[in-house]
Amino acid sequence: MKTRAFTKTKLATSLSLVLGLGSVAPVQAADDASEENIEVITVSGIRGSMIKSMDLKRSSNGIVDAINAEDIGKFPDTNLAESLQRITGVSIDRQNGEGSRVTVRGFGPDQNLVTLNNRQMPVTTGSRSFDFANIASDAISAVEVEKTSQAKNATGGMGATINVLTHRPLSTPGLKATIGAKAVEDTSTDKGSTTPEISGLYSNTFADDKFGISISASYQERESGNQQAQVGTGWRSFPGDVDQDWSGAPGANPEWGGVPKDDNQINRPGADDIYSVPQTTIYRFEEIQRKRTNGQLVLQYQPTDSIRATLDYTHMQNDVDTQHQDVSAWFNFVPTQESTWTDGPVSSPLVYSETYPGGGADLSMAAGMSGTRDKSGSLGFNIEWDVSDRLSLELDYHDSYAEQTPNSPHGSSANMSTAAFIRTSAATDFTGDIPLLAVGGGNSVRPEDMRVTGSVFGNSENRSEIDQLQLHGQFDLEDAGSIDFGVALTNVNNHSKSVNVQRNDWGGVGQAGDLDPAWFPADTIHDKFDGSTGDFSDYQGSASTDPLNTIFFWDFEAVRARAAELYVSSEVGDCGNAFCPSTDYSRDTDRYTQEESQSAYLQYNYYGEMGDMPFDVHVGVRYEKTDVESTSIVSAYDTATWIAETEIALSSMADDNRVFQTQTGDYDYVLPNFNFNIEVIDSVYVRAAFSQTIGRPDYTSIQGGTTVGTLANRGGGSGASGNPSLLPLESTNYDLSTEWYYDDASYVSVGFFRKDIENFIDSNPVNSNIYNIADPSNGVYAQAAIDAGIVGDQEQRQWIYDNYAATDPDHVFLDDNGNIQVVGNSATDPDLNFILTTPTNSEQSSTIDGWEFAVQHFFGDTGFGVQANYTLVDAGDSFDNTNLGRPASDTRPADPEQNVLTNISDTANIVGIYENYGFSARLAWNWRDKFLVSTGNGTGANPTYTEAYSQLDFNIGYEIAAVEGLTIFFEGLNITDEKYRQHGRSSTEVLNYTQTGARYSLGARYNF
Repeated sequence: MKTRAFTKTKLATSLSLVLGLGSVAPVQAADDASEENIEVITVSGIRGSMIKSMDLKRSSNGIVDAINAEDIGKFPDTNLAESLQRITGVSIDRQNGEGSRVTVRGFGPDQNLVTLNNRQMPVTTGSRSFDFANIASDAISAVEVEKTSQAKNATGGMGATINVLTHRPLSTPGLKATIGAKAVEDTSTDKGSTTPEISGLYSNTFADDKFGISISASYQERESGNQQAQVGTGWRSFPGDVDQDWSGAPGANPEWGGVPKDDNQINRPGADDIYSVPQTTIYRFEEIQRKRTNGQLVLQYQPTDSIRATLDYTHMQNDVDTQHQDVSAWFNFVPTQESTWTDGPVSSPLVYSETYPGGGADLSMAAGMSGTRDKSGSLGFNIEWDVSDRLSLELDYHDSYAEQTPNSPHGSSANMSTAAFIRTSAATDFTGDIPLLAVGGGNSVRPEDMRVTGSVFGNSENRSEIDQLQLHGQFDLEDAGSIDFGVALTNVNNHSKSVNVQRNDWGGVGQAGDLDPAWFPADTIHDKFDGSTGDFSDYQGSASTDPLNTIFFWDFEAVRARAAELYVSSEVGDCGNAFCPSTDYSRDTDRYTQEESQSAYLQYNYYGEMGDMPFDVHVGVRYEKTDVESTSIVSAYDTATWIAETEIALSSMADDNRVFQTQTGDYDYVLPNFNFNIEVIDSVYVRAAFSQTIGRPDYTSIQGGTTVGTLANRGGGSGASGNPSLLPLESTNYDLSTEWYYDDASYVSVGFFRKDIENFIDSNPVNSNIYNIADPSNGVYAQAAIDAGIVGDQEQRQWIYDNYAATDPDHVFLDDNGNIQVVGNSATDPDLNFILTTPTNSEQSSTIDGWEFAVQHFFGDTGFGVQANYTLVDAGDSFDNTNLGRPASDTRPADPEQNVLTNISDTANIVGIYENYGFSARLAWNWRDKFLVSTGNGTGANPTYTEAYSQLDFNIGYEIAAVEGLTIFFEGLNITDEKYRQHGRSSTEVLNYTQTGARYSLGARYNF
């Protein structure tokens, strides 16, 4: 709450920043304040936080936005990303309903540098983006978003450099403490539980404020869930002249997944169109438990006014346990039933359907239980020394780590599948937001029909370590300005390893009746989505069978244990059978990457006046040199076995199938920057900036080695390889901004930015016959079946067995479970084709430009205020959905490469505020327009679009007058229960529809 208004001079502004951000006040500034008898006014609450943020924006050397704590231990949102999305040009990615990573001005999470107290932090996701879900906001004093570059800023923040500042005791002398607790109710889960969140912060100074200590801790539990409808394995896209005529007739152009040119196809795509076919339809239901623990200890010592030393340790831990159940039907690409298509040139099915005359196709129901632990620690030391009135130095060192490890007896990922082999048809209606699946015989499935099929129990460990030493200095040239200078050494080590225990018994093992029917309680599907019968009421198409509305939420533990007793497999985990994970990482993938960077910078700063217009100018240059070395151990394969209708399993006959490799890369850059700021009239600022920045490739892209999936299909396999010699993305940046601060808490700003991007990093797929593995599904036996007029996958496999098992038992036989196995023969069969994605640098360039509009206004002393912003971004050419990204073939040339930027979208925020008479309230609406997420979904260069999304949140608090320092509050997130939807080349090509729900919390906070 603001206790007194005053007109801000430049000095008063700087003092406000010192108090609000916890930075060290220069000795000279303190002397000046004493001489001028400036009264320092304390502001707190929502308005105080917004004033401090506005003051930072006004007094900055470039274009900067910030969010400040409203009081000690009271950041505006529990989740930092949720707060950041209120800033102009900032949008967020959500995971499990919470803000996770940020995009700024169209640059995705990997191209925004997030630092903690100006230190680069390690991550375990393979990206360079810090996951805000791992850190609580209780010990955060401010977050600064620098949108223009300065020489002192570490590289990597092409969109912005985001610096998270934690509490420092000497910045707020004396005893300060707060404790808070809240009860959280998440409507997305069917568990119906209320979970706790507890936090506390203690800060005090001693010995005439020479020594300070700060201790903060928080513990949060959350029970949540989601309901999803997916085409989880993506869509296969084809030119319109590709069909599935396997008859061998003249002119036939067989390609697995294509649809035939027959009367069953209504409005079948034309030869000049492209069309897409779904691979599966899945309904998935998840339950997630999260436990997040954060803590920080800060010790500070200031023996004299010119020296301040800080020692701090930060701990973060996030445990996530996940359980899932799903039901799905795979399409075998034998369309003999009616399918209806949209018009071209990008065509997709309104209704896609298949029939299986022989019956016996599988209706799959999978389940899994897994857990991961994200843990990180950072030990840092900082010393600031005013050597003289003209020279100041700062030395900062930190040793930090982050690791993700399995935290469940079932591994970091586990999926076990069961199936009933009763399906006579499958059809999906795509005319609504949610795909509507119909399965012939699906609603009459019985628990007695269920059999165990394939399973994957995976373990993965990822660890990142950063050692960073930074030296910063400033030399005052008195009337001639000042010089900033510094050097830094940063060493990043990433180690990732994984191993899967995978059983490829997708054709089923054992017999129906092996499993206790009591383990398979039946439930319904549609009512799990919104509405009593789900969101399935507006469909235009129809299916020949009733929509599937039956699922078994089966007992994972009981079925897993019974399967371990009954079924033997060559794959063995730590428990001695195939139904648990392994920790023998030497069996699979092990990668180690070291990135060493050295940097130096120099920046000249000058403050002056043009007539009556104060201005400042900052000209600098930064030098960066980076060396990368990656060592990899990956698995190679030599045998492909056609194990089920559409599944081809890879294996190796060698005792040791590991491949070792070491690759290196290096680069160096000279990066200039220029910032100019001028106050053209009282409280009206114009800013101009120019800079060159780089965005390093994500850590996954610079890993060595090629990995391929161990399960392929008749269309081929897939895989990926890293490239340690990748060069960074390069950007030349131009900024122009005008800001009018027309009241003590109100301003309006308009800004234009342009970024010329070069050195794109592409991951276009290429065809490869890596390992030269014979492909039985397209071999001589398969062709003989086609020549005999056998169309369906299941029927072809049976025909091959009937005709060749006796004469070639080494390549055609029944396994121990009675399933047909067809092994590739290198003497007669073609190589299995793999579509591999390898990141490479492109010579093409692009331009992002955009406008940012922001206003913050308080209506006098009424207590009402509003904060609103809109960002308009244009990235030039959009993704061409008619371009399939196919390499050249015998019949057509290669499709041209596409270099388009992802994560580009317009964003808007409106926040209504009230604060008076002990009440405080905030109602926040944020919106993000549709944007392209990636261009490599599924098999081929298929795009993923996230549709426009908006969310409404609120916070209400009341200060209890009878108990000074006590506040109670009520919060709500996503109170309108918005849904999240992604699609492919057209809006009917749904990829994922996710429903989470609103989250409410009731709590209290006490400051003393």
